[in-house]
Order: sequence, then C-alpha cells, then structure tokens
Amino acid sequence: MSWGYGQQYHHQLQGPPSDVPLYIWEWFKAVDQEGNGSISASELQRALMNGNWSPFNEETCRLMIGMFDQNHTGTIEIHEFALLWNYIQQWKQCFDSFDRDRSGNIDAQELHQALHTFGYRISMNFCKLVMTKFDRTGCQAINLDDFIQICVMLKSLTDGFRAKDTDQTDFKVRGNQESMKIKRERCSTTYTCFLPS
Repeated sequence: MSWGYGQQYHHQLQGPPSDVPLYIWEWFKAVDQEGNGSISASELQRALMNGNWSPFNEETCRLMIGMFDQNHTGTIEIHEFALLWNYIQQWKQCFDSFDRDRSGNIDAQELHQALHTFGYRISMNFCKLVMTKFDRTGCQAINLDDFIQICVMLKSLTDGFRAKDTDQTDFKVRGNQESMKIKRERCSTTYTCFLPS
C-alpha cells in the first residue's frame, strides 16, 4: 500500500501502521529528522553506525535508499524503512559471522572467505584491491557499511553480466575473465575478477 505525503504524515501523527513493529516505528521517527514521513540518504547516514561507532558512508546509504525506494522519490517511507531495517540486520549477522577475530571490521582474508562462501571465485589479489578501495581508515580492513556496498555492487555487476549470458555458459569477453568498474567517491579503478558459476 502506498500513501501520499499528506496521508503518511497524518498517519505518522496517529502512530505506527499495524503491520510495522513499534521498535521500527520508533527508529523511523528518530531518523526522520525533518518530520515529513520519509527518510533521505543523509538522514539515514546520521542514524547508522558501524561497530566502531563510525557513521555509515553516504554512498552506501544512497545505494540502500535506492534499493528500497519503491515509489522512486529518493527517500524511503515507513514500510520501505521496515524492509531496509531487516535487510541491514541480516547483513550485520552475515558480517559478524565473517568477522572471526571480533574486531568490528573485516580484513582481506575475511572478505575473501565471505565472497568465496557466497559462490564468487575471486582471487586474493582482487580482494586486496577491493580492500584498498574501500578501506577508509587505513587499517587494512572494512566496516559493515563498506561490506554491504561491496557485496551489493558485486551482485549487481554479476547480475548484469549474467543478463548478457542468456544461455548461462559464463559470460566471456576475454577468456574467462571480465573487467568491472568499482567506483568509490572520486576514484575509479578497473578490476578483473572471475564470475561465480
């Protein structure tokens, strides 16, 4: 069900929708700093923290808003927020399962293990290159927000390649490898990786 702005704002004053848990409603109200019944990427960024108390990067927040913004407004409403909340919790559990040393971040070896578990045949060198691109702190590790962004981008790129591979025989441009671009802030680097089977 989709609400117009006025209906949603009115509903916000009345309380949570019956199909949204109260704790999610409370988080939504706290994050919706403008009180307009929707959350922007910048509002979401101010509300989300990594395990080391650093804020999520804005690019990851924009990416997630875009994934859950069903009405294409550039913001998310309460039902979209509820879906996003559950999505983030699932990624947090996944991230924690690969953070074997409980450091609150994932190093190249842990990232390699995670991507291998997801079915990607990616070299350790590729993981190290990704790590240098997404390591914002210089500690040779990535936080939860970057892990989400890497995984979502890799899946999106893989899906794009598979769309061209209609007979599912592995999309090939140069042997069994394909170049992909991963952009982060103002940087752009081309990596070569093996696609999952």
